[in-house]
Amino acid sequence: MNPDPFNLQRFVDAQTSVYAEVLDELARGRKTTHWMWFIFPQLQALGRSGTARHYGLASKEEAAAYLRHPVLGERLRQCVDLLLGLGQTDPHAIFGSPDDLKFRSCLTLFAAVAPGESRFSDALDRFYPEGPDRLTLDLLG
Repeated sequence: MNPDPFNLQRFVDAQTSVYAEVLDELARGRKTTHWMWFIFPQLQALGRSGTARHYGLASKEEAAAYLRHPVLGERLRQCVDLLLGLGQTDPHAIFGSPDDLKFRSCLTLFAAVAPGESRFSDALDRFYPEGPDRLTLDLLG
């Protein structure tokens, strides 16, 4: 049996050298470097660039595996919790464009995959009062 059927190691490898910087940028409330794809992944079908497709999650099952991963799941939770602790509520001010849209897609995906974890729906409510990303929901079925 393949211990990593979704090749989640690609995310661990990408995060290794930048994760401390990611936390620093999020704590300051402003993303300034390039890491969105592998910190806040979205569905692969939403990606346009090669990088976005490489780090896109192909299915609900892959997203659930990402969340169960002992490193990746905890890091995603930590990043969302850090953002929930900010006074900031404008995702465009934090991420800029189009990363603010990617964050919405990511939150929508993980809120759907893990409805028992309120942090994802809480973040959607805080940062996107207009609701979840419809395209992500449509792709999830």
